[in-house]
Amino acid sequence: MDVSSRRIERVKLGELSGSLGFLLRLAQLRAFEEFFSDRGPRGLKPGEFSVLWVIARNPGIRQSLLGQRLMIKRAHMTKLIRVLEDLALVSRRTPEADRRAVELTLTAKGRQAVETSSTEFFSYEETTGAPLSNGERTQLISLLQKYVGLREGEA
Repeated sequence: MDVSSRRIERVKLGELSGSLGFLLRLAQLRAFEEFFSDRGPRGLKPGEFSVLWVIARNPGIRQSLLGQRLMIKRAHMTKLIRVLEDLALVSRRTPEADRRAVELTLTAKGRQAVETSSTEFFSYEETTGAPLSNGERTQLISLLQKYVGLREGEA
């Protein structure tokens, strides 16, 4: 049964209610639930969009570096890139200087997908965190950027 379709009764969580990891996980679940609801954007999944968005801003990025930055495990990254390649959104290239590396770029179709999806994705993103005031939302984003290690210029 879907969590949102059930009435959630009061449940004592004790110290768990102050656990950062627990709260981050619940926040992720809530954000994904909203994303995949009828109100969310259609088309690319959040992970697919994120990968394409970063490749668009870093043409030729090495697959391993992209996976590290987005904290995607190597096996999952390989599978995701294969899917995006099968959809003709991404092209892979092995550089002559390092035959073990894989460089990623968007295809014309991939650039179009990012352009089309970005408006809808970022418009939807403005509604994420609706219970928060604009100031609280800005503060939360800033704190999360600090927590995950984003530095000035990476945003």
